[in-house]
Amino acid sequence: MFHRVVQVVPTNDFRVYIFFEDGKIKLFDASNLVTKGVFQKLQDISVFKDTCTVLNHTLAWDLEGKYDPTECLDLDPEELYNSSPDVIEPKLDDSILTAKG
Repeated sequence: MFHRVVQVVPTNDFRVYIFFEDGKIKLFDASNLVTKGVFQKLQDISVFKDTCTVLNHTLAWDLEGKYDPTECLDLDPEELYNSSPDVIEPKLDDSILTAKG
């Protein structure tokens, strides 16, 4: 089964709630990711949150603002599904801007 992401909700602490098509919600901690390679562009929390979206049926960052699936930074949805812990639906408060996807 191929796991598809349908919505993402970035937080102020470099984490992302990931909503999958099967109803599971996972919490991905990107705090280490943003220190590596091309992902260093996401170290500014505003960029991290403002460009966080769903492209290619997975968590992605649309740095160019074109919603072009070939020009985004995206992560393997299977890896996210298998390695990120299950969580309950987050409460939208000051720590979360908007849901995207």
